[in-house]
Amino acid sequence: METQPLIEWYRESARDLPWRRAAFHDDFGAWGTLVSEFMLQQTPVTRVIPHLDAWLARWPTPRALAAATPAEVVQQWSNLGYPRRALWLHRAAIEIAERHDGVVPRDVHALLSLSGIGDYTARAVAVFSYGDRHPVVDTNTRRVIARAVLGQAQPGSPSRRDLEAMEALLPDSDVDAAVFNAAAMELGATVCVARNPRCERCPVLESCAWVAAGRPDTGDTRRRQASFEGSDRQARGKVLRALRDAAPRGVPLAALLVDWPDAQQRDRAIDSLIVDGLAEADGEMLSLPR
Repeated sequence: METQPLIEWYRESARDLPWRRAAFHDDFGAWGTLVSEFMLQQTPVTRVIPHLDAWLARWPTPRALAAATPAEVVQQWSNLGYPRRALWLHRAAIEIAERHDGVVPRDVHALLSLSGIGDYTARAVAVFSYGDRHPVVDTNTRRVIARAVLGQAQPGSPSRRDLEAMEALLPDSDVDAAVFNAAAMELGATVCVARNPRCERCPVLESCAWVAAGRPDTGDTRRRQASFEGSDRQARGKVLRALRDAAPRGVPLAALLVDWPDAQQRDRAIDSLIVDGLAEADGEMLSLPR
């Protein structure tokens, strides 16, 4: 895959997103980038932006968030989904305040030691906030590499080989490497999409191995996400919404999801929220964590 056409396409066509303005204009900061990456995990961009703005207005620094209570954090997370991310971000803020004098670290290993941060988020902060040269690989990047480089319709299961494959593609310049990382993600999100890719709009069409091979169906081993409707996730979300609506008071356990069709699933949802630290039981009452 040729790198320069992708870089040029990105600079001309990329969506104007807050964290991208941050990445190359230094007006957003590593903290904003870190918060955005937590929120973007398994959540569409359009849902994240208003929550991100509100979050950073309320807690503009790691120290500010570290001083918040878990209940305030879960309440502010609202309906973003996967609310454990809110608690992980809160813990990471406390760790940044205590270990790094309130400054989001630059070193990948230091970032990886923070709660809730994995390979992708650590490298995204180091690259997009600090301009360091690392491979940054998300689901969209993996799809672009699978097609353009390996000639496969869909990527296989995530592995450390993904970082190695992206490393081999990075330009020598730190600035170009950062842009290329962002460009590969943007291409996968807007053009090289999972279903019905828009190959006619692709800046690397001429060097794409999958297109050259005739766009073969090479199979799809991606893990399918279970339906949300009627799932444990939906039950958890409804319980948590009831707790947020009642905050700072609690809700009687007997009054939670009384019309839910599966009583065992309801109880399982409540128990799992308590185990995850997203709710606290006090006698016959359930509330957000204090």
